[in-house]
Amino acid sequence: MKTVHSYWAYILLAVLIFTVVNAAVGLIQKKEFTHKDFRLGLFTLIATHIQLLIGLGWYFMSPWYKILKADASTAMGEPAVRLLAVEHPLMMIVAIVLITMGWSKHKKVVKSESKFKTFAIFYGLGLVIILSRIPWSNWFQNL
Repeated sequence: MKTVHSYWAYILLAVLIFTVVNAAVGLIQKKEFTHKDFRLGLFTLIATHIQLLIGLGWYFMSPWYKILKADASTAMGEPAVRLLAVEHPLMMIVAIVLITMGWSKHKKVVKSESKFKTFAIFYGLGLVIILSRIPWSNWFQNL
């Protein structure tokens, strides 16, 4: 599960970065919001939710969950353990909630500019949160 979660993260990051850049370019250049943009946003939403399901499956099998469950005060006292047991899962959920909110909000607006702006803001915030809480030292060990 850990390997699948790590490799799916590469795909997710690539798609999310592409979606945010596409939204920013569409907003700046005042492009028309097309079916391609709609599908890109939907694919990114689906990819994030798949990553969430894989991540939750891995989390409850991981040693970090067991450490947190056994002795929360010790786990919270060690930054590396706290990152993997608490910060990473919690902030990834927050990021996915933001991306989901962006998807829902874009459907309620009519103008292309507003749709691109919604994607750029919500998907962009999700991307920033994801990048801030990736356990980079562990992630590069999987390569």
